[in-house]
Amino acid sequence: MILASEAADAEPVVVTPEGPSRGRETILLAEDETSIRLTSRMFPEALGYTVLAAETPEEAMRLAGSHSGPIHLLITDVIMPGMNGPDLAALLAQPRPDLKCLFISGYTAEVLKARGALNEGMPFLSKPFSRHDLARKVREVLDA
Repeated sequence: MILASEAADAEPVVVTPEGPSRGRETILLAEDETSIRLTSRMFPEALGYTVLAAETPEEAMRLAGSHSGPIHLLITDVIMPGMNGPDLAALLAQPRPDLKCLFISGYTAEVLKARGALNEGMPFLSKPFSRHDLARKVREVLDA
């Protein structure tokens, strides 16, 4: 039994939330909206990831083609001018069959599925997202 005076003398227990996991992998980011592309690049870079950022699907394909090392993850907007994210992912996966993908969009997953732009089971993160949400989802997809 602990007396009240003993409890008052005890050191307080500090519980800190677990921070985002750090990484060393390379991420290819395809996002046409400038502000989202910048923050989506900075967040993972601050955690140790290498990020190759592209404004268009065509630029993403050029970056992937000229990058000599592995690309572990593609983060792509689902809806972009010229080509949608799933089509980009399919093209990039041909020479890189181990490429993992995370799809992002301002539309909900339900709307994208109803439009046929996103299939069931595709890793998805809805915009806007926090730094913590992106870090958690990136690690989850990479570790899957």
